[in-house]
Amino acid sequence: MNQYYSFFILLFLICASFFKPEPGFTQIENVPLNNPVYGYLKEMEVKNIISDINDDDPNLSRFQVSDFLNEIDLKNNELSDTERKLLKKYLIEFDPAYIDQKNTMSLFKSNMKVSNGFKDFFSDKQKYLFAYQKNENNIFIEALGQLNYINGLKPSSKSNAKIFDVGFRMRGSLFGHLGYNFSVVKGGAIGDSVLIESAFPPIISTFKYQENIENITNYDFASGYLKYFISPAEGMNVSAQLGREKLKYGLGYSKSLSLSGDAPDMDFLKLNFKYGIINFSSIFGSTVGEYSPNREERYTKYFTANRVKLAFDDLFDIGMGETVISSRGIELGYLNPMIFYKFVEHSLQDRDNGTIFADFQTHFIKNFELQGTFFLDENILSNLSDMTKATNKTAYQIGFFWYEPAGVKNLALIFEYTKIRPYVYTHFDFKNTYTAFGVNIGHPIGPNSDQIFTKLTYNVNEKVRLKLEYQKIRKGQNIYDAAGELVRNVGGDVYQSFRTGTDADNAYFLDGVRVNNDIVSFNINYEPARNYIFDLNYTYNMADNLTDGIKRDYSYAYLRFNLNY
Repeated sequence: MNQYYSFFILLFLICASFFKPEPGFTQIENVPLNNPVYGYLKEMEVKNIISDINDDDPNLSRFQVSDFLNEIDLKNNELSDTERKLLKKYLIEFDPAYIDQKNTMSLFKSNMKVSNGFKDFFSDKQKYLFAYQKNENNIFIEALGQLNYINGLKPSSKSNAKIFDVGFRMRGSLFGHLGYNFSVVKGGAIGDSVLIESAFPPIISTFKYQENIENITNYDFASGYLKYFISPAEGMNVSAQLGREKLKYGLGYSKSLSLSGDAPDMDFLKLNFKYGIINFSSIFGSTVGEYSPNREERYTKYFTANRVKLAFDDLFDIGMGETVISSRGIELGYLNPMIFYKFVEHSLQDRDNGTIFADFQTHFIKNFELQGTFFLDENILSNLSDMTKATNKTAYQIGFFWYEPAGVKNLALIFEYTKIRPYVYTHFDFKNTYTAFGVNIGHPIGPNSDQIFTKLTYNVNEKVRLKLEYQKIRKGQNIYDAAGELVRNVGGDVYQSFRTGTDADNAYFLDGVRVNNDIVSFNINYEPARNYIFDLNYTYNMADNLTDGIKRDYSYAYLRFNLNY
């Protein structure tokens, strides 16, 4: 695969050399998707302070975040006091023009205008292990780490777990056009595995955790990439990125139907183009199949996606995208960004798992946004008029984001309904299921299910954020006998596809073993000093098996400390 990646990157750079780009940027590298600045930008977009933050493809370069923040600053008079304080905080983090000795420190001596040494490591200053800049070239090194203590409450308050890790991130930009990132984290976990996986879901899709053959349960995460960015004409942005980091694709207030970001980070080549109202992106990535102790049974699978969006400022966005999952090795047809992948998949004799999705998002009502997605797995035209057919593998989402409801400042209310019909994400070839490392890469509720999702968030001030979530998930599960043999397939398992001649042609929504889950979680996020973040979380889940008449409730709480996470 490396030879294909290298070829495309080389071709891109050769083509780019014929342009006369604008002056370079000093922050090409991306902002990690877990950075809270994305939530702030989303609130400002819904408030109509800024527009087109691309939350359908949200990986933004640091200079793009800085540009949005400076655009917000131009409308400072429209902000609440808390919003202004958050803006000042983020400007210091993302705009180099705001860095000085009063607000930024470097543990090791830096040539930038920052304080040096250990004396400010526990202060409220923005913190780096090392920071250096010369002309358009720079490097920033940051410490990473987390400590978690999780305690079970129901069914037993005696169960507990601990999670801990440490690492670092090295990032920066070169020559005004090339961004880079390298980060690594190594950690361990002790205690109840159910609590560990509930409080820290990413651990499930790490090899060392699944292998579990060492004296302590451990895990690791590594990411790194190069990103080349040019602006060859006014209003035109072009970028190419090669490497590994977390990706999300498509809209979704809870999770996206197309790529939720829950799966392990992919290795990928990504192209982005923006000019006027046109936004286009293309991804060719690789990941892995389900874990097996037998090395011979392990395999690589490939994820391909294209998406085009038309963004009309102060009106609405409309977009259309497609994805393909393949496990047969690299197909040259999927390396072509300028083609309709579903028809390519047909021309390759219909062996891969292709999907198509369309979405919209409104911007014409201040403080209120509507969005929705329609997702079609495999079958494009047949039987769409009969939604009971097993071949109708469709899903949809509809929801709204209401900022400052009823005039309450700094409060956001989100509502979303998601419905996924039976057999969505499944495939006749087990290796082509819509999964990676045992995790559904689409919406986590999976096929034959629906979800009501509501969330309230409130910024008490620039240091404290409250979040309250409620989910009601209804699911129809496949029916098995006491020996674990499949008795009736209702399309409720992502790993069990439709069996022609065996399964019923009609697949009724929520058929099978009916299980309802009511999940409530409350979170307090507190940052007493920059880069030191505490999360206190409580989660309660009531699982009600209506078919068997069994109810079980489960709850836990955790306290998490994050350093730059």
